[in-house]
Amino acid sequence: MKTAPDLRRNFSNPQGIRPAANPVPAGARPEIFVQDVSAVPEERWVRQAENVSFLPLCFGVTQGYYVNLLRVRKSGVLSCHRHFGAVHAHVIKGRWFYLEHDWVATEGSFVMEAPGETHTLVVPDDVPEMITWFHVTAGYNYYENGQLTSHEDVFTKLQRAREHYEEFRLPQAELDGLVR
Repeated sequence: MKTAPDLRRNFSNPQGIRPAANPVPAGARPEIFVQDVSAVPEERWVRQAENVSFLPLCFGVTQGYYVNLLRVRKSGVLSCHRHFGAVHAHVIKGRWFYLEHDWVATEGSFVMEAPGETHTLVVPDDVPEMITWFHVTAGYNYYENGQLTSHEDVFTKLQRAREHYEEFRLPQAELDGLVR
Protein backbone atom coordinates (compact mmCIF):
# COMPACT_ATOMS: atom_id res chain seq x y z
CA MET A 1 0.00 0.00 0.00
CA LYS A 2 1.32 3.44 -0.85
CA THR A 3 1.73 5.87 2.00
CA ALA A 4 0.52 9.49 1.93
CA PRO A 5 4.02 10.88 1.12
CA ASP A 6 4.29 8.41 -1.82
CA LEU A 7 0.88 9.47 -3.14
CA ARG A 8 1.69 13.18 -2.73
CA ARG A 9 5.13 12.98 -4.35
CA ASN A 10 3.93 13.77 -7.91
CA PHE A 11 2.46 17.15 -6.95
CA SER A 12 3.86 20.11 -8.82
CA ASN A 13 3.57 23.41 -7.01
CA PRO A 14 5.09 26.04 -9.33
CA GLN A 15 3.39 28.85 -7.40
CA GLY A 16 5.05 27.71 -4.14
CA ILE A 17 1.74 27.65 -2.29
CA ARG A 18 2.18 26.77 1.38
CA PRO A 19 -0.27 24.91 3.61
CA ALA A 20 -2.63 27.06 5.65
CA ALA A 21 -1.21 28.18 8.98
CA ASN A 22 -3.55 27.04 11.78
CA PRO A 23 -5.94 25.02 9.56
CA VAL A 24 -7.85 23.57 12.54
CA PRO A 25 -9.55 26.05 14.89
CA ALA A 26 -8.86 25.79 18.62
CA GLY A 27 -11.27 23.34 20.25
CA ALA A 28 -12.17 21.56 17.01
CA ARG A 29 -12.05 17.78 16.89
CA PRO A 30 -9.56 16.31 14.39
CA GLU A 31 -10.72 14.95 11.07
CA ILE A 32 -11.73 11.32 10.69
CA PHE A 33 -9.67 9.59 8.03
CA VAL A 34 -9.84 5.94 6.98
CA GLN A 35 -7.35 5.14 4.21
CA ASP A 36 -9.19 2.12 2.79
CA VAL A 37 -12.57 1.07 4.19
CA SER A 38 -12.44 -2.11 2.11
CA ALA A 39 -9.45 -3.22 4.19
CA VAL A 40 -11.11 -2.70 7.59
CA PRO A 41 -10.95 -6.00 9.54
CA GLU A 42 -14.14 -8.05 9.74
CA GLU A 43 -14.42 -7.69 13.53
CA ARG A 44 -14.93 -3.91 13.11
CA TRP A 45 -18.24 -4.54 11.29
CA VAL A 46 -21.01 -4.32 13.89
CA ARG A 47 -23.67 -7.02 13.67
CA GLN A 48 -27.14 -5.50 13.41
CA ALA A 49 -29.07 -8.66 12.50
CA GLU A 50 -28.28 -11.98 10.91
CA ASN A 51 -26.29 -11.24 7.73
CA VAL A 52 -26.68 -7.48 8.31
CA SER A 53 -23.86 -5.36 9.70
CA PHE A 54 -22.62 -1.80 9.67
CA LEU A 55 -19.22 -0.18 9.75
CA PRO A 56 -19.37 2.99 11.84
CA LEU A 57 -17.65 6.00 10.27
CA CYS A 58 -18.96 8.98 12.28
CA PHE A 59 -21.36 9.58 15.17
CA GLY A 60 -22.57 13.18 15.15
CA VAL A 61 -24.08 13.18 18.64
CA THR A 62 -24.29 16.98 18.88
CA GLN A 63 -26.18 17.26 15.58
CA GLY A 64 -28.13 14.00 15.61
CA TYR A 65 -26.66 12.12 12.65
CA TYR A 66 -24.47 9.15 11.89
CA VAL A 67 -22.53 7.90 8.89
CA ASN A 68 -21.89 4.24 8.23
CA LEU A 69 -21.54 1.55 5.63
CA LEU A 70 -24.43 -0.91 5.67
CA ARG A 71 -23.57 -4.42 4.49
CA VAL A 72 -26.27 -6.97 3.76
CA ARG A 73 -25.40 -10.57 2.87
CA LYS A 74 -28.88 -11.91 2.30
CA SER A 75 -31.72 -11.24 -0.06
CA GLY A 76 -35.31 -10.29 0.65
CA VAL A 77 -37.02 -7.64 2.73
CA LEU A 78 -34.59 -5.97 5.11
CA SER A 79 -36.92 -3.53 6.87
CA CYS A 80 -39.82 -1.14 6.67
CA HIS A 81 -38.90 2.17 8.27
CA ARG A 82 -39.99 5.81 8.56
CA HIS A 83 -37.42 8.62 8.55
CA PHE A 84 -37.52 11.64 10.84
CA GLY A 85 -34.76 13.41 8.91
CA ALA A 86 -33.10 13.25 5.51
CA VAL A 87 -30.95 10.28 4.55
CA HIS A 88 -28.24 10.36 1.89
CA ALA A 89 -26.96 7.15 0.36
CA HIS A 90 -24.39 6.01 -2.19
CA VAL A 91 -24.39 2.39 -3.37
CA ILE A 92 -20.90 0.89 -3.38
CA LYS A 93 -21.73 -2.74 -4.14
CA GLY A 94 -24.81 -4.68 -5.22
CA ARG A 95 -28.25 -3.15 -5.57
CA TRP A 96 -31.47 -2.62 -3.63
CA PHE A 97 -34.84 -0.96 -3.97
CA TYR A 98 -37.87 0.17 -2.01
CA LEU A 99 -41.22 -1.52 -2.53
CA GLU A 100 -42.82 1.93 -2.52
CA HIS A 101 -40.71 3.35 -5.43
CA ASP A 102 -40.15 2.39 -9.06
CA TRP A 103 -36.36 2.87 -9.12
CA VAL A 104 -33.51 0.48 -8.27
CA ALA A 105 -30.37 1.74 -6.53
CA THR A 106 -27.41 0.14 -8.34
CA GLU A 107 -23.65 0.48 -7.85
CA GLY A 108 -22.78 4.15 -8.12
CA SER A 109 -26.33 5.38 -7.45
CA PHE A 110 -27.00 8.30 -5.11
CA VAL A 111 -30.26 8.53 -3.18
CA MET A 112 -31.63 11.36 -1.05
CA GLU A 113 -34.51 10.10 1.09
CA ALA A 114 -36.89 12.79 2.31
CA PRO A 115 -37.81 13.31 5.97
CA GLY A 116 -41.12 11.67 6.87
CA GLU A 117 -40.89 9.02 4.17
CA THR A 118 -41.77 5.41 4.96
CA HIS A 119 -40.40 2.64 2.75
CA THR A 120 -39.45 -1.02 2.68
CA LEU A 121 -35.88 -1.92 1.71
CA VAL A 122 -35.43 -5.04 -0.43
CA VAL A 123 -32.23 -6.73 -1.62
CA PRO A 124 -32.93 -8.80 -4.79
CA ASP A 125 -32.43 -12.57 -4.76
CA ASP A 126 -29.43 -12.48 -7.12
CA VAL A 127 -27.41 -10.01 -4.98
CA PRO A 128 -25.03 -11.91 -2.66
CA GLU A 129 -23.76 -8.74 -0.97
CA MET A 130 -24.94 -5.14 -0.83
CA ILE A 131 -22.83 -2.33 0.65
CA THR A 132 -24.18 1.22 0.81
CA TRP A 133 -22.79 4.37 2.43
CA PHE A 134 -25.50 6.08 4.50
CA HIS A 135 -25.59 9.49 6.15
CA VAL A 136 -28.66 9.39 8.43
CA THR A 137 -30.03 12.50 10.15
CA ALA A 138 -32.41 12.32 13.10
CA GLY A 139 -33.34 8.63 13.06
CA TYR A 140 -36.18 6.33 12.15
CA ASN A 141 -38.76 3.91 13.40
CA TYR A 142 -38.96 0.31 12.19
CA TYR A 143 -42.32 -1.31 11.45
CA GLU A 144 -43.50 -4.86 10.95
CA ASN A 145 -47.02 -5.44 9.63
CA GLY A 146 -47.80 -1.79 10.35
CA GLN A 147 -46.76 -2.07 14.01
CA LEU A 148 -43.87 -0.10 15.50
CA THR A 149 -41.11 -2.53 16.51
CA SER A 150 -38.07 -0.35 17.27
CA HIS A 151 -36.34 2.97 16.90
CA GLU A 152 -32.84 3.82 15.69
CA ASP A 153 -30.82 7.03 15.94
CA VAL A 154 -27.22 8.12 16.54
CA PHE A 155 -27.42 7.14 20.21
CA THR A 156 -28.80 3.62 19.66
CA LYS A 157 -26.29 3.12 16.83
CA LEU A 158 -23.40 4.22 19.03
CA GLN A 159 -24.62 2.01 21.90
CA ARG A 160 -24.83 -1.02 19.58
CA ALA A 161 -21.30 -0.31 18.34
CA ARG A 162 -20.04 0.00 21.94
CA GLU A 163 -21.61 -3.34 22.86
CA HIS A 164 -20.04 -4.98 19.80
CA TYR A 165 -16.62 -3.52 20.60
CA GLU A 166 -16.91 -4.71 24.18
CA GLU A 167 -17.98 -8.22 23.09
CA PHE A 168 -15.02 -8.51 20.71
CA ARG A 169 -12.60 -6.77 23.10
CA LEU A 170 -11.94 -3.96 20.63
CA PRO A 171 -10.67 -0.60 21.92
CA GLN A 172 -13.51 1.76 22.84
CA ALA A 173 -11.11 4.62 22.05
CA GLU A 174 -11.60 3.80 18.34
CA LEU A 175 -15.32 4.56 18.70
CA ASP A 176 -14.60 7.64 20.80
CA GLY A 177 -12.53 8.90 17.87
CA LEU A 178 -15.63 8.72 15.64
CA VAL A 179 -17.82 10.80 17.96
CA ARG A 180 -18.38 14.42 16.96
